[in-house]
Amino acid sequence: MKFSKLFMSAALALTLSAFTAMAGKPEAERWINNEFQPSVFSKAEQMAEMEWFIKAAEPFKGMEINVLSETIPTHSYESKVLTEAFEEITGIKVNHQLLGEGEVVQAVQTQMQTKRNLYDAYVNDSDLIGTHSRLQLAYNLTDFMAGEGKDVTSPTLDLNDFMGVQFTTGPDGDLYQLPDQQFANLYWFRKDWFDRPDLQAAFKQKYGYDLGVPVNWSAYEDIAEFFSNDVKNIDGVQIYGHMDYGKRAPDLGWRMTDAWLSMAGAGSKGEPNGIPVDEWGIRMEAGSCNPVGASVSRGGAANGPAAVYAIRKWDEWLRAYAPPGAASYDFYQSLPALSQGNVAQQIFWYTAFTADMVKSRADGNNTVDESGTPLWRMAPSPHGPYWEEGQKVGYQDVGSWTILKSTPVDRAKAAWLYAQFVTSKTVDVKKSDVGLTFIRDSTVRHQHFTERASKLGGLVEFYRSPDRVAWSPTGINVPDYPKLAQIWWQQIGDVNSGAFTPQEAMDRLAGEMDQVMSRMQKADEAANVYGGCGPRLNEERDPSYWLNQPGSPKAKLANEKPKGVTVSYDSLIKRWSQN
Repeated sequence: MKFSKLFMSAALALTLSAFTAMAGKPEAERWINNEFQPSVFSKAEQMAEMEWFIKAAEPFKGMEINVLSETIPTHSYESKVLTEAFEEITGIKVNHQLLGEGEVVQAVQTQMQTKRNLYDAYVNDSDLIGTHSRLQLAYNLTDFMAGEGKDVTSPTLDLNDFMGVQFTTGPDGDLYQLPDQQFANLYWFRKDWFDRPDLQAAFKQKYGYDLGVPVNWSAYEDIAEFFSNDVKNIDGVQIYGHMDYGKRAPDLGWRMTDAWLSMAGAGSKGEPNGIPVDEWGIRMEAGSCNPVGASVSRGGAANGPAAVYAIRKWDEWLRAYAPPGAASYDFYQSLPALSQGNVAQQIFWYTAFTADMVKSRADGNNTVDESGTPLWRMAPSPHGPYWEEGQKVGYQDVGSWTILKSTPVDRAKAAWLYAQFVTSKTVDVKKSDVGLTFIRDSTVRHQHFTERASKLGGLVEFYRSPDRVAWSPTGINVPDYPKLAQIWWQQIGDVNSGAFTPQEAMDRLAGEMDQVMSRMQKADEAANVYGGCGPRLNEERDPSYWLNQPGSPKAKLANEKPKGVTVSYDSLIKRWSQN
């Protein structure tokens, strides 16, 4: 028995030795020729970049590391293809696991709380930048790249080429996360239907303005009403004027915290996030790092008139204009439902869905024509009546590589190599071609995407325009994202179930947020848990005091449905294309 174990160990060692000896230039050359085309680099430049990875990975050959991300096409490509390439080229094996976004956040939170190394790196939303910069439980990448990680930081990383690094930089000016994919919530609509002269005439006769891309929520609601209750049927198919989701799950909460309240106009002016009141309704005064409350009674806006209006409209539209069953969909289920081709528009649509929405009709996608050209287009999302020029216009998810300090340094270095590999200029054009979640300016401006732009419904034009940074992730007002985010979906779900009115739900939500932040305040004051930047809640006052102050929180409007306003899609795409 002992001899058998010794023999097996020796055989395994020989196998590993033989494998790691294979990792190197021939493997890199094969991947460059067969997979990593096109690229912003020439093949010679690609090879030079891969030679650096081969050399930098030498101390870690034979190591096996574990990383985690959510399930979207970009990460599926990394998990299935890029891990194989990385292993063959560097000799480092990566187990890249894919889970739902809620499970990813839970794993990050568990590792931060227990200090146990569950994963060596995460693709963790930049929404946690306020958390990471306060708790200091993630590697400060600026310090890491200049210090113990200097020998594994690529000379061709080119941080200035990344479009989203401003969102992964803490208030201290240091980088905590490296963007791996990003996508925005935009407006999606069936341009072929909107272009029909008969529908244009009927809409204008009823509403007195042109059928086009809605600028405000009044127009969106009119269009939803028109297609659901007036048009009703196109080409023998029953159609609906709206799509959304309402399942009681974590992504229902993110559906709101991402941008929904700010799109309605709940927050303050200021970019990338409202100052002093952000898109969550949390107040943090300019120049401070201490949140002071979410409730209107503390100067926040989470239960103010604009937030209540936003939740009411979400619930009303879901009930009145969406396909049957939409209220039971989650984030992931809403995509295949949309591709059935029976929905006219969606106000809160993620560009991460583009890769699936450009699949062929043979794949069951009824929103492209026979040549594969989309029948739909994307455009800026409309805003609610409380919104003012200068406010945040929408959300952008920036899924970013994050390494927690509970990860041993050698494993952190190997994981950092993998993170740079899957975002490198050698592979990024091909990865972006698959997932369509652009992170590099050089990639989105590559000739390949100039040629492909007409088949992507406005995505390329959007990411080449200055608008791409006007859509922003959760900012630094949120002191502990995992603790606060989990409160949202349960309260919002109670609205859709009818258990609470929007006002009751948001009152309860704001109160619970303040309770959680009160506990954070005590922990920070007692043990500096949040680096002195934890909450310092305002004393409660009569809400009328804050509602009568300039800015957010805002008093209830006498008319929450002004006249609808639309613009032509051609004028929008022309503006995007000029940049």
